[in-house]
Amino acid sequence: MSIHACLSVFKMVPMFDTDEALPYYEVLVGVLSARHNYELRQAIRETWLGYLRHHPHFQHRVGVKFIVGKHGCPIPEEDREDPYSCSILNFTEPVSGQDTEIEIVKVSDTSVLTLSDVLAVALDFKVLHPVVITRLGVFTKGPHTELQSNITVKLLQLDQEEAVVTARFSAISTGTMVNGVWYKPVEQFILPKGFEGTLVWESLDSSGLTNVNSSSVQLNDGGGVLKFSSIAEGILPHRSALGFPGLAGGFTFTIYDGEGLSGLLRGRPARIQDHASRLRQEDAALQRESLRHGDMVFVDVVDTYRNVPSKLLQFYKWSVRNADFNLLLKTDDDCYIDVDSVLMKIDHKGLKRSNFWWGNFRQSWAVDRIGKWQELEYASPAYPAFACGSGYVVSRDLVQWLASNAEKLKAYQGEDVSMGIWMAAVGPQKYQDAGWLCEKECYLDMLSSPQHTAEELHILWDRKRACGDPCSCPWGH
Repeated sequence: MSIHACLSVFKMVPMFDTDEALPYYEVLVGVLSARHNYELRQAIRETWLGYLRHHPHFQHRVGVKFIVGKHGCPIPEEDREDPYSCSILNFTEPVSGQDTEIEIVKVSDTSVLTLSDVLAVALDFKVLHPVVITRLGVFTKGPHTELQSNITVKLLQLDQEEAVVTARFSAISTGTMVNGVWYKPVEQFILPKGFEGTLVWESLDSSGLTNVNSSSVQLNDGGGVLKFSSIAEGILPHRSALGFPGLAGGFTFTIYDGEGLSGLLRGRPARIQDHASRLRQEDAALQRESLRHGDMVFVDVVDTYRNVPSKLLQFYKWSVRNADFNLLLKTDDDCYIDVDSVLMKIDHKGLKRSNFWWGNFRQSWAVDRIGKWQELEYASPAYPAFACGSGYVVSRDLVQWLASNAEKLKAYQGEDVSMGIWMAAVGPQKYQDAGWLCEKECYLDMLSSPQHTAEELHILWDRKRACGDPCSCPWGH
């Protein structure tokens, strides 16, 4: 089947004519699911979803849809910056020789240098192909470019207190001047791909450091093997600031395994072609799965972790156009849901309300500036209250507000924290319930539990049906 035929099927997401009555569900369930997670979707169909579909009463109360990105990332994983996004490793220049030292900055005009009024300056960077840092350096400004005070330069892994390497400079120990920078050699370590570091220049003298005007220099990233954070004022730093974002010197590095990098670049066209073929096969498999089960909603996003907030917003838009419901339950495809307990609590606690959000809320959760949950868009040190992603329920009026404002709402690093930020603008009535578990645990009275394999979902459900306890059954059951 051609890719055009596959894509045309994805456009055939069930859409109900406005003249016809929309299907009614007391609870509409949206299950966020990655394109390749067929086994998890099938495990849900064979456990709690299958139970709902065959229950004489529940099948009319609850509707379940898997939320899947319409597009796969066209970039093979080994050619991406990280596994969470769809950004290509943009190596733009020929690879230098194995032992060629690269200077990240050269100062040919000292007029771009200014005396600093801070005690510490920091530059954040990320390694996209392994490198070896060979020398650390500092700027100086004066009639004879002499150092006016003691300066310490440290290379640290982000959020680590102990420096990987350190160099100390003083008026009597300046090192070697190269292209406007004083350098000292350091013990050489291989920094692997994915390493997130910060270079910190420190002085006890408030005028001991020399900054460079950020608009006057071009940082050399070695053809894309390094990715530098902006050194402009007002830019949110990656981490709890160790110094004022800027540049008070430089460093030199060599590219580790240059032959391997050259091979990676040479093999990229063939990998992209092979990956495109696999995506077409994946499209066809998803099409067959959707036609067979009728429980999938394809939303117009590239299916990556960073796009999960956008997937959710697109599903909210779909839900208000294509279904009539009182409550919407959001969960993930690796989550066990105790549907009996959820529906019973809705009935007994009278939870069919408006402006209502039911979940297990994390309060004052610190914003992470590195790693999988790296947040560079939300400036506060802590998020507003947000519900754990294993399961939460919102009233239809909140879903309608989210859907109508979807084009204006900013997507942050994760779906759960994004939801908290969006809801902070509305101020819904929150119903706190620890039964929506945040971690992979098991309790008799839990409503949900996350991070399970397909096999574990079956085991939890089998125990629940056998003896009423998903966590364990007496001997003989």
